[in-house]
Parts: sequence; structure tokens; C-alpha cells
Amino acid sequence: MGVFISYVLLGLSLAAPIGPVNAAQMDKGIKHGFLNAWVLGLGSVIADIIYMLLVFLGFSQFIEIQVIKLFLWLFGFFVLVYTGVEGILSAGKIVFNHAAREESLQKSFFTGFFMSISNPLTILFWLGIYGSVLAKTAAMYDHSELLYYSSAIILGLVIWDISMAAVASSFRKLLTTKVLTFITMLSSLSLIAFGFYFGFEAYKILFY
Repeated sequence: MGVFISYVLLGLSLAAPIGPVNAAQMDKGIKHGFLNAWVLGLGSVIADIIYMLLVFLGFSQFIEIQVIKLFLWLFGFFVLVYTGVEGILSAGKIVFNHAAREESLQKSFFTGFFMSISNPLTILFWLGIYGSVLAKTAAMYDHSELLYYSSAIILGLVIWDISMAAVASSFRKLLTTKVLTFITMLSSLSLIAFGFYFGFEAYKILFY
């Protein structure tokens, strides 16, 4: 059980660094409440699980192909800039009523999913971190235990997702409209900044 908990903590630590998904989840929780923020995070977790599965199946070499890298950087650029601009345009429209909670859960889910699945840093992160964890765990445990401890990492991701959604939706209740609008603008600008970073990486592949 102690080893299982340590892998849950690993999952938490993997999810914790501030990035595009955390920024978008905060924005979604402020605007639309807990459920939309949680579903957005769930979409990201599903994308993480897909990458874990790819690493598990040994697909890491495929992602090293330059054309694949270029596509991922460009797709990430588009998704993040689009989401950031949409956030800025709607930043002044935060309203505290039930109608504001009516944004489609499906849209929130796919926002999180595509934001994570299109993030080359996420890919490299999972290849590096989970790949090394997998190699170490495989040397110590058999196949069934490998799946067991991988599920502990996923549990850690889910716990972080629920925590972020709870914090974001709490901010909605505690802060004033002006402060919430400022946080939304900041989150959106951070998404755009990440997006332009991805675009620059794609530029380097094309012209260097």
C-alpha cells in the first residue's frame, strides 16, 4: 500500500506544474463552475492516459519523427491561441447565474482533451517521466503490478483534476467580478503565450 500511495503522489506531482490545462481549468471553473472545470480536466486526463498507453506499447520512437513533431507543435499552437483568444473575448461577460453554467460539458471535455493531446511538451513529458518510471518499475515488478502502479499514477491525476476544479469554482463564489475578470484575462494570456511558444518551436523545425 505504501508503494501504491507513492505512485499516487507521483501522479499528483506530474499534474501539478502550472501549464495550459491548469490555466484553462481555472478559467472554466470561474466562468461555469465545478462540473465544467472537472470535465475539462477529465479530458486532459484521458489524453494523458493515451500517452501513457503509447509509452507502455513502445510508440516513443514514432514521436521523434520531425514531420510528426512539426504537426504537433502547429496543432498545439492553434488550439492554445484559439482557446486564449476566446477566453479574452468572453472575459468581461462573467455573470453569476445559472445560465452561465449551461456551457456544454462536451465542449469542456474536448477543450481539455485537445489541449493536452496537442501539447508536445505533454508528449515529451510523458515520454521522459513515465518512460523512465516504467523502465524502473518493469525491472522490479511483473506485468500485472506494472498496470497496478500505473493506475495509481492515473488516480493521482484524477485527484488533482478534482482539486483544481474545486478551487476554481470556489474562487467564483469568493471573488468579485472585476478580480475574476482579471484572473480570466491572465489565464487566457498565459494560454496564448504557451501557444506562441509552440508556434516558435514549429518555426524552428521549418527554418533551422
